Amino acid sequence: METALYGPGGFYVRPGGPGPAGHFRTSVHASSLFAGAVAGLLRQVDEALGRPAELDLVDVGAGRAELLTGVLRALPAEVAERVRAYAVERAAAPADLDPAARIRWVDRPPARVRGLLFANEWLDNVPLDLAEDGRYVLVARDGTEAPGEPVSGPDRDWLERWWPGPGRREIGRTRDEAWAAAVASVEAGLAVAVDYAHTAARRPPGGTLTGFREGREVAAVPDGSCDVTAHVALDACAAAAGGGVLLPQREALRALGVSGTRPPLALASADPTAYVRALAAAGEAAELTASPGLGDFLWLLHPRGVPLPPPLADAAPSPSPARRPHLWA
Repeated sequence: METALYGPGGFYVRPGGPGPAGHFRTSVHASSLFAGAVAGLLRQVDEALGRPAELDLVDVGAGRAELLTGVLRALPAEVAERVRAYAVERAAAPADLDPAARIRWVDRPPARVRGLLFANEWLDNVPLDLAEDGRYVLVARDGTEAPGEPVSGPDRDWLERWWPGPGRREIGRTRDEAWAAAVASVEAGLAVAVDYAHTAARRPPGGTLTGFREGREVAAVPDGSCDVTAHVALDACAAAAGGGVLLPQREALRALGVSGTRPPLALASADPTAYVRALAAAGEAAELTASPGLGDFLWLLHPRGVPLPPPLADAAPSPSPARRPHLWA
């Protein structure tokens, strides 16, 4: 998976081509409302930090910087001019990156972040190993599989804790380590991971490993021709980073003001143009919050040195004895 995605000629690092948006649709590509919601979240983090002279915005797994660009456009000028924007991406910066946006293109988060670190559909592309009936699964470049050695050491410990039982499972330890390192870089502010995910109560039988190419789901052949991805055990990532809050995307976005409510019909008579705009926005919001669909993605929230922004804190369920304590800050 590492070689297929990030090695020489790998899916994410080879030059040219359409980038991730040419192969699959994320919330960022679905609507500018998503970037607007992230901009609103950044403003709340900014207020919690006391409106510092420099405010960090770190996009981990930035693709072609679509999210960063959208957030910067959605911010008031007074906030945008204080933002230090970082695109964390292993691929080279796109040739058409707007120099006016002052986006720093880096291959890892800065060591000390004060602001918002946001990782949208990053962890699902952090390479992992497969296990089947207690043995590693060896995968050739053409996708042919064979049983390997027995799973041992930290990988075995991870499976016993987070995904016990027989059958085919995905070892999420590498995602835990990647997320814990990202959260640790946030000195003060908020770290957020958004991904299609699962928790211990509902691990998918047989796993989730798959591929995408040109908008279609394909076999996860690790030859560099397609995306290779697997859902994320976000509860394990939360525990690895010291606890966090999990919210479905539909609840997180609604808390940030993204609503699929249709505009009142009276607006159609009073201001037809405004009605059409509001109707289009409602349709986009409905896609972002739909279940099944993008609304079922999970948001993992880690406040660092500041409280969780009030709208998200209000949307978060209260801890109870029936819930696993590692899900909560």
